Amino acid sequence: MVQKPLNQTWDLDVFFPGGSKSPEFRRFLDDLAAGAASLKQRLEAGSAPATVAELEGWTPLLGEFQDLAQRNRQAGAFISCLTAQDMADEEAKLLQGRMTQIRAALSSATTLLDHQISQMPEEVFTALVERPEFADIAYPLRERRARAGMRMDPERESLAGDLAVDGYHAWGRLYNELVARVRIPWEEGGRTVHLSAGQAANKLHDPDRAVRAELFTRWEKAWGEQADLFAAALNHLAGFRIQLYRHRGWDSILTEPLENNRMKAETLEVMWEVIGRNKTIFVEYLNRKARVLGLEKLAWYDVEAPVGGAAAKFSYDEAADFIVEHFGRFSPDMADFARNAFAERWIEAEDRPGKRPGGFCTSFPLSRQSRIFMTFAGNLDNVSTLAHELGHAYHQSVMNDLPQLAQGYAMNVAETASTFAELLVSDAALQAAKSDEERLPLLAGKADRAVAFFMNIHARFLFETRFYAEREKGLVPAARLNELMVEAQKEAFRDALSTYHPHFWASKLHFYITGQPFYNFPYTFGFLFSSGVYARAQEEGQAFAQKYVDLLRDTGRMRVEDLAAKHLGVDLTKPDFWQDAVDVSVADVKQFLALTENR
Repeated sequence: MVQKPLNQTWDLDVFFPGGSKSPEFRRFLDDLAAGAASLKQRLEAGSAPATVAELEGWTPLLGEFQDLAQRNRQAGAFISCLTAQDMADEEAKLLQGRMTQIRAALSSATTLLDHQISQMPEEVFTALVERPEFADIAYPLRERRARAGMRMDPERESLAGDLAVDGYHAWGRLYNELVARVRIPWEEGGRTVHLSAGQAANKLHDPDRAVRAELFTRWEKAWGEQADLFAAALNHLAGFRIQLYRHRGWDSILTEPLENNRMKAETLEVMWEVIGRNKTIFVEYLNRKARVLGLEKLAWYDVEAPVGGAAAKFSYDEAADFIVEHFGRFSPDMADFARNAFAERWIEAEDRPGKRPGGFCTSFPLSRQSRIFMTFAGNLDNVSTLAHELGHAYHQSVMNDLPQLAQGYAMNVAETASTFAELLVSDAALQAAKSDEERLPLLAGKADRAVAFFMNIHARFLFETRFYAEREKGLVPAARLNELMVEAQKEAFRDALSTYHPHFWASKLHFYITGQPFYNFPYTFGFLFSSGVYARAQEEGQAFAQKYVDLLRDTGRMRVEDLAAKHLGVDLTKPDFWQDAVDVSVADVKQFLALTENR
């Protein structure tokens, strides 16, 4: 149990008092900017050590770089929280612009550092990574040495980074500005209110189909009204990437996302192939769900609709108790962690206007704390989101004592911990259900998540792949983006729906995140990888808790194929693991189909 009543707003003053007007934070940014500039100057004035003896004078640069990287994360996390909690905070937007400039300077210094690492003679580099004090970052150093060889020379990489501040990243910021202006009129209590994108998104899960249908019509209209501006942002983001990749000599749009996620193309290909071979039963699930809801076919806004009568509602305090209890059945340490996160106000969950849509977890490494953002409306999906983001935060917590370079885990394995946390909560709730009526909505919720990862995210991947192919030939207008989106959705869902979401490309933030291209397939990887990890946890019980922590601690120190081989004894480039992982979700669907056979 957690102490009640819980505050649904987070505490940011513990980091920098005063929010976006904090003098302390501005001084922190000044120091960070000065540090980045100083490191860059010293690297420009120096060169890669040519002998083992010269390492003594060079290695302090690694410590300074890691310190700056930590401070950069601390500052970036604070600004992300400020801009998410109030999209109209003009001071926060100015801070975001300044942070982009600081990151560009740090990126230039990073490019120089990586270049020097790549220029070391082999015997010097070997001596560096074999030093005991660098044992935990040996892999990241080898990775940086290899990646430096995949890029342009340091001068051109630095120029690209500088130009990106008011080009590439500016388009991403423009998208956020546009989203902040989205208002969707809605009638409540005899008066018209204007919902933010985040508030409207929650209503798309309303149990009343008439509410969902009307809201979706207005949702599509709102995004369509500014579609040309969203299309401009998306086109220019993609155009920047295409040109940068061309100058780097990369021949595939997937080179960067695959390298960012430390995975092979073969792994991605076999994952999608196995999912494709198993979609028939998920189409059957969608058809059965339509029948249960009294429909011929599900519309886009019905896919995640609750089934089984009135949807369960949770107060925020009840959700906290629910999560802590079920985390504790696997790991008392995870339960204690979650209990502390609720009690210490790590979570911004209040349902109010002006917040950014969606949810995220961000970490403050200097403070060894995390913050979670979401909008809590009391449904099961919100509880799942809370568990998901707490999984992210727990992942960071078990890595806090590692050097900064060893904490840099990729997005795909980051989603492992979050999805694992979701599975803990949903499965425990399912096991505790006392009747078929209680089991039905829980099974539907689990099946809906599988559909999201296997179909919705597959549609995003298909859309983005095809969009980039067309963007290489020229600008892609909003009308064509709509066509590409619907084509991808129809293919991914095997045409199982009656209506689709043409402006999904405009409403989904993930397409506009400049730090991570193809912000889609890592979610599916994480979902399936965590299913494999979860299956092992079910076999071994609480004895697996420490092994789970050991796996998480290695996520920043090896490629995913090596991680899976070491901790699970499986080969991710072969279909066996992926089929076993998909079978976990197939079992849930089969239970749902059995329960609804006569409905």
